[in-house]
Amino acid sequence: MNALAAPVDTIPGLSEHELLRQTVGARVYDVARETALEPSALLSARLGQRVLLKREDQQPVFSFKLRGAYNRMSQLDEAQRARGVIAASAGNHAQGVALAAARLGIRAVIVMPVTAPQVKVDAVRRFGGALVEVVLAGDSYSDAQAAAARLQAEHGYTFVHPFDDAAVIAGQATVGMEVLRQHPGPLHAIFVPVGGGGLLAGVAGYVKALRPDVKVIGVQTCDSDAMVQSLQAGAPVTLPEVGLFADGTAVKRVGDLTFELCQRYVDDMVRVDTDAICAAIRDVFQDTRSVPEPAGALALAGLKQYVATHGVSEHPMVAIVSGANLNFDRLRFVAERAEVGEQREAVFAVTIPEERGSFRRFCAALDQRSITEFNYRIGNASEAHIFVGVQTTHREERQTLIDAFRAHGFGVLDLTDDELAKLHLRHMIGGSSPLARDELLYRFEFPERPGALTRFLSHMHPDWNISLFHYRNQGADYGRILVGIQVPQDERALFQAFLDSLGYPFRDESENPAYRLLLR
Repeated sequence: MNALAAPVDTIPGLSEHELLRQTVGARVYDVARETALEPSALLSARLGQRVLLKREDQQPVFSFKLRGAYNRMSQLDEAQRARGVIAASAGNHAQGVALAAARLGIRAVIVMPVTAPQVKVDAVRRFGGALVEVVLAGDSYSDAQAAAARLQAEHGYTFVHPFDDAAVIAGQATVGMEVLRQHPGPLHAIFVPVGGGGLLAGVAGYVKALRPDVKVIGVQTCDSDAMVQSLQAGAPVTLPEVGLFADGTAVKRVGDLTFELCQRYVDDMVRVDTDAICAAIRDVFQDTRSVPEPAGALALAGLKQYVATHGVSEHPMVAIVSGANLNFDRLRFVAERAEVGEQREAVFAVTIPEERGSFRRFCAALDQRSITEFNYRIGNASEAHIFVGVQTTHREERQTLIDAFRAHGFGVLDLTDDELAKLHLRHMIGGSSPLARDELLYRFEFPERPGALTRFLSHMHPDWNISLFHYRNQGADYGRILVGIQVPQDERALFQAFLDSLGYPFRDESENPAYRLLLR
């Protein structure tokens, strides 16, 4: 995916010259400020790599999105302003449109998914005031966009696209313009979070035109990687579903224009998981005492993964901290997962004999390491099953611990990457029961929203006994439920039909080794 493969002047409506012209002339500074490019001192020391943070979380709407939104809306003619505008957004673009509408005196309808964090919905209403109407529809940006298209056709509004628009891309490109102005010296790479691709396309197009030596690298989540898949396929790809934890980048399909720009200009793409994002949120907090939203920490998570894979560079690397519109409730989830994402915690199920001296030998195997979690309940006369979290300094230390446990004669199961163990079983140790005959264990997911759990329960078949149930609202992207259901063998086909009718993603965990060890 070398960006220098072809000139961008073949792209309709946005030649290389035109992108530079529009970027330099963008009217973003009517509402936006030039944000700081500041060193991440603690992370730089830990990585051995100089890291700079581009602080777009410091904008008036706590996100870079107002740059493109205002630049686009400032160019509307009188007839378009009179008809009003419509936008679809997971939250940050919505705030930019709302602020622009208030400043320019334009009525706006903004469609947001019902899964958008409440802090973003409230901010849109606050920034826009009486000029802005908020409509909630669908589970993702793409669902909201479809609803906005229907309203646009009905009322004749002008659509303000969050990414696939030349004026929007030029507005976002001013982030790259500021980085080069603020750091005229050598740079190894700029890491950019990617949803629909507007920020990446703008930054890459501008930076590569002036500084082709600087790498521009996009970062996406593993479950919302439409740009990665599109670049691999050579054409825009539509994802059937997207993850919602990093809601600001939860886009099923990238833009046609943004794809063309990224195909020509972007050097590489990196994918990261939820745990890595949580760790990056903590990194930003430790250096700045600010808390970015998941999408806002996405670029830094990618930078860290890139350094781990490619090694350090003599030149600085920049990560764009794109936003800080985080629901406070999500901090619980972030705090729980940051240690694992930073590879500072390993989680194990350890089996030790129920005999005198076993616990002492267990502690000796830990070799003075700190225990982050310890769960145990007696349930067997000969063996004790322990759920333990151990503080580590690097991922390879997990194997060292496994070897130490086995050297002491203990059985061990590494649960560090086991979603079932990290989400549910850690809270349910000691729950085995001889009464749970014919038990099947399933994990269900559904977009978190008010009343979702009640609706899920209403779908449960009344004739099957629930033998285990675990749910915890962690302010995350999906509600996650673990259910044990007693289903006789002759009713398994009927049970499968029930699962297929639910419409929720599910996973059979009945053979999960952690479940069979700790709960059966």
